[in-house]
Amino acid sequence: MRIRNHRDLWAGVMFFVFGAGFALGSLNYQIGSAARMGPGYFPLMLGIILALLGVAIFVGAFAASNEQLKISKVGWWEIGLILGAVALFALVLPQLGIIVAITVLIVVAAFASHEFQPRDTVISIIVLLVMSYLVFVKGLELQFPLWPKFMSN
Repeated sequence: MRIRNHRDLWAGVMFFVFGAGFALGSLNYQIGSAARMGPGYFPLMLGIILALLGVAIFVGAFAASNEQLKISKVGWWEIGLILGAVALFALVLPQLGIIVAITVLIVVAAFASHEFQPRDTVISIIVLLVMSYLVFVKGLELQFPLWPKFMSN
């Protein structure tokens, strides 16, 4: 058997590992039945489905009809920028508010793109600010500070 699609092979492995991990982790909770679901029922079923999907994708990587693909180089710099943007968001949110935190998040993460355009970044900031305000502040009524602490007093 020859691997035709390395990307599908490793995606299948990843799905299987995550699915099996969630399924095994859910066994620490009461499972119940389909009629009377316990807290572990949904993660167990979801984990099993994800693991089966992983097996199907893994097997498909060997199919002769599948196009031949190799895995491209991992962009560690881009991954670091995105993870750093999320960490920075978490750090600045309590002191600087959601408006500044979301703006910082998008600006830092935008530099991870090879197709960075300032206009697209501004549009993303505006859309995400409006949606975050409507969903989290108005809809869910979460108590996020909107503005930096020095501006709210």
